[in-house]
Amino acid sequence: MTEETSKEVPYAESEVKARLAAELPHWQLEDGWIRRKYKTGSWKGTLMVVNTVGHLAEAAWHHPDLTVSYAFVIVKLCTHSAKGITDKDFELAHKIEEVIQWQPGKSGSALEGTPNEDQRFKYSKYDDI
Repeated sequence: MTEETSKEVPYAESEVKARLAAELPHWQLEDGWIRRKYKTGSWKGTLMVVNTVGHLAEAAWHHPDLTVSYAFVIVKLCTHSAKGITDKDFELAHKIEEVIQWQPGKSGSALEGTPNEDQRFKYSKYDDI
């Protein structure tokens, strides 16, 4: 088995559920996909999430299905060539989660983050808000 094909070995449903519970608690398994709904503060925030996911997916050369609405984005991942959930899906989900949920103002960063209390600048509804 080559390194490329080893990345495309699908996990059993029980393994997917266990990994999601341990690593990506806001993601769930649904109809053969791992999925996550990101709530946003507005259409502007939705577009920023879509563009971020798009950039990460294109850079990874692994493309999710997206459902886009005014105040949310649903991201669904599955490795079509493997007909299931593989390491590619988990790795991209982790990267998406890391970037979308990043809150620089909470980490003591010199970057202050968006002022979410002001609706004009609201970007995303973070999991801890």
